[in-house]
Amino acid sequence: MKNIIRYIAISFLVFNVSCDNGFDELNTDPVRLTSIDPTFQLNTAIIGSAPGYGDNLTYEVTIVRQMITPFTGVGSGANINQDNRAATLFLWNSSYQTTIKNLVDGIAAIADDPEKTNLRSILRIWRVHEFLKVTDTYGDVPYFEAGKGFLEDIPFPEYTPQADIYNDLLNELEEASAALNPANDAVDQEIMYAGAGIGDNISAWKRLGYSLMLRAAMRLVKVDPAKAQEYAAKAIGGGVMTSNEDNALLRHDASFRNELGTNLNGGQAPFYYLDEEFVDFLQANDDPRLPAIAVRYVGAESGGDQIEDNANRDPDIQIGMPQGYDNTTISPAVENDGVASLFAYSQLDRSRLGSPEAPSFFVTYSQTLLLYAEAVVRGWASGDANALYQEAIRANMEQFADWPGNTTIAEADIQDYLSTHELTSGMEIEQINNQYWISTFLNGSESWANFRRTGFPVVAPNTYPGSELQNEPFIRRLTYPDSEKTVNSSNLQEAVARQGPDNLETRIWWDQ
Repeated sequence: MKNIIRYIAISFLVFNVSCDNGFDELNTDPVRLTSIDPTFQLNTAIIGSAPGYGDNLTYEVTIVRQMITPFTGVGSGANINQDNRAATLFLWNSSYQTTIKNLVDGIAAIADDPEKTNLRSILRIWRVHEFLKVTDTYGDVPYFEAGKGFLEDIPFPEYTPQADIYNDLLNELEEASAALNPANDAVDQEIMYAGAGIGDNISAWKRLGYSLMLRAAMRLVKVDPAKAQEYAAKAIGGGVMTSNEDNALLRHDASFRNELGTNLNGGQAPFYYLDEEFVDFLQANDDPRLPAIAVRYVGAESGGDQIEDNANRDPDIQIGMPQGYDNTTISPAVENDGVASLFAYSQLDRSRLGSPEAPSFFVTYSQTLLLYAEAVVRGWASGDANALYQEAIRANMEQFADWPGNTTIAEADIQDYLSTHELTSGMEIEQINNQYWISTFLNGSESWANFRRTGFPVVAPNTYPGSELQNEPFIRRLTYPDSEKTVNSSNLQEAVARQGPDNLETRIWWDQ
């Protein structure tokens, strides 16, 4: 019996040793990633940054009077000035769960790699772009500890005051932009510039970095003009965008479709319309961009009538939808405007600027020149403000050639417009930022931020009777996701105590 037990024990040991041999190889998935190139994390973040449906259509482009929906329910938001927590969380979730997480992780992965200095700088620049959107939307947000749940075991990040966030963002842009050098590591697989065939993509990213610095600096004109002037000068001195080739955009195709376009060509097709004030402004200025933007389905009695046979793109017959109504109360306005029904108001042309394969523009040469012109008017930079202003308008009009369909604006039309649009003494800031309103069309986050920063364009508040706004004519920020109250309550409450009530009226730090 003892011999039998001894034999079993020896056999068991031999079996165990035999099984352990090659155990790790046997239990390792040969096709599973164990690491990832941070360039691909950058590309994921860029794709995830494109303006989409959620907060962009539901709130931002509506607040600035570019587009509007009269339909309530899922689409409720700025159209009735109410807090729809199902929509205000879109940017928060997409940023913290995807874009910021990938950028923070990518930066950490190559933090000490001397052969990846350009890639690290590019990741830092795009991280600034993302945090600008997030903090400009909500105010105080998790910043220094954000995206570090896995890296540093910080599942409940503290909220950083917005003033501190901006200080660091400007510093990040200064350091990262200056560090970019075409003689250092190539970043050939990034989709922004290299993917567009730009030979010297590193220099293009450098100009983007300084252009973002100018954008961030100009945010501070109300709250810290000295710092705004300091960093505007640094940005211009460093070298901002020099042509439309420098535009930061995502080129959508069948593989990476434009979320805004897919929604407007899908279930949201009959729901969104161009705003009355936006259409009126373009018409009053004989703006050649209007026929490239708008379509009206004349005589449409329902969404089913919005077909090409009823389409009219003549700028003179476009009629924007007024705010202050929902689909049950808009009948008097429909009758007054002489349209067949609410479905016959002007819309964004879903086959062109609203196409699922239309590009998403993040930062453009036109926008940068307008900020540059404003800096000159304020005495913060040298140059010819009017020349910059007119070149900015031209750049935006020429940019229309990048959209699908017949959107190219003729040179003669550009010249005609410029001949009647020069800066007028005492009106420069308003004129510049009215053009910024057009230049940022469809990039709701940037349009709304600049509207709060400058007060331009001067538009009428939404007078919808069910508005939750009590003290402000316009929405000043979006509310934090309800999930934060559950998973990060103490840090959230600290931010609310510092910043003000978590509602649509509380002004963020630079919007005082």
